[in-house]
Amino acid sequence: MTLPTRLFLSRLAGIEVFDPLGDPVGRVHDAVISLGVGQGRPRLIGLVLEVPGRRRVFMPMTRVTSLDAEAVITTGLVNLRRFEQRPTEHLAIAELFDRRVTVTDPDDPSASYDATVEDLQVTVQRREWILDRAFVCRVLPPSRRLSFSRRRGETALVPLDRVSGLEIHGPSQDAQLLLAAYENLRVADLADVIHELSPARRAQVAEALDDDRLADILQELDEDDQVEILAGLDTERAADVLEAMEPDDAADLLAELPVEQQESLLSRMEPDEAEPLRRLLSYPEDTAGGLMTSEPIILGPEASIAEALALVRREQVPTTLATTVFVCRPPLETPTGRYLGIVHIQRLLRDPPHSPVGAALDRVDPLSPSASVDEVHRHLATYDLIAAPVVDPDGHLVGAVTVDDVLDHILPEDWREDWREHEATPQADTAVPAERPSITHPREATR
Repeated sequence: MTLPTRLFLSRLAGIEVFDPLGDPVGRVHDAVISLGVGQGRPRLIGLVLEVPGRRRVFMPMTRVTSLDAEAVITTGLVNLRRFEQRPTEHLAIAELFDRRVTVTDPDDPSASYDATVEDLQVTVQRREWILDRAFVCRVLPPSRRLSFSRRRGETALVPLDRVSGLEIHGPSQDAQLLLAAYENLRVADLADVIHELSPARRAQVAEALDDDRLADILQELDEDDQVEILAGLDTERAADVLEAMEPDDAADLLAELPVEQQESLLSRMEPDEAEPLRRLLSYPEDTAGGLMTSEPIILGPEASIAEALALVRREQVPTTLATTVFVCRPPLETPTGRYLGIVHIQRLLRDPPHSPVGAALDRVDPLSPSASVDEVHRHLATYDLIAAPVVDPDGHLVGAVTVDDVLDHILPEDWREDWREHEATPQADTAVPAERPSITHPREATR
């Protein structure tokens, strides 16, 4: 492989990066652009790589020895210090794609049209990666738009000197293309991407996500990010997103808000969605009641094992809750009738589908809503449980505590950030023998 003469930056996203010996280094997460305002031509100056541990690091283009549609080969030296974007730098996928710009006619400077940036072309000249063209889509007047068409105008590959508005202070682009670039990421990984964005960009992405997807992502973010994003939504939409979250996660988020804001959001939720959250908020956060979810899988004793398997098979059921069916007398919504016991998924898989779940009960002692966190994790460890029942003094099931609930509580508050910082190899640089001498890039030398 050799260096290309031209490439489009969208093709770089997700490409694997290897050292000269063929060992994987990571994947391309984004491309770092210098628009060259007051300092020469716009250039591609480096790549943001996602290396093991999901750490994002900077690799200058001077370290790229070969590049094609399948892989990037480096000199073998990668600086593992965390990438920090500088004010003069722009991330192509996260910031520039879908940006609203103005394109001028080279023959008539007074004639121009609005467009959105679909892609950016780089030309390689003497190992310099020059940004020289933009692939744009013309924005048509509203009267000419088709409601069913996402792309609403003609496209063109135009010289970059005919494009104005790419600078970061220009009109904001929408977030659809960013989300499209990362549509195959797991929710936790997409949450990491969103965490890395600026607050303004996070707000744009939150606006572009549907309620269910945003709810899933909020559950994976730090509390500060959750509160910031929720505060940026209008009250009606914030209430809809809270309804889409798992009850325990929604209650935890509400607990971070002022009481007046809590009540405002709860009052806009459907009553049957708000009532479980009010109950959860009534428990101290360091108790089983404060940790539990109010929506475990619950069946009556006469329900068949086939019915239980159908419920745990549903995609929207969290993995930890899918391991256990809670058997109670009616009513079967919390607070239920009398709690009878639990059935583990392994037992469901072993017994005949027509058998009632009541015949497969494991009569595990329940927890009290006032049980401390220490009592909860000792209970889970003693009985080898993934999920434990929480029962009120009258014997009604009010919820279930799962292993992930306990982990979230006993880990330090900043565990996500600490994990992002330290999960990768701790040494500052990783070097392997290179096929040619490495070239020190001035940007990396100052990191």
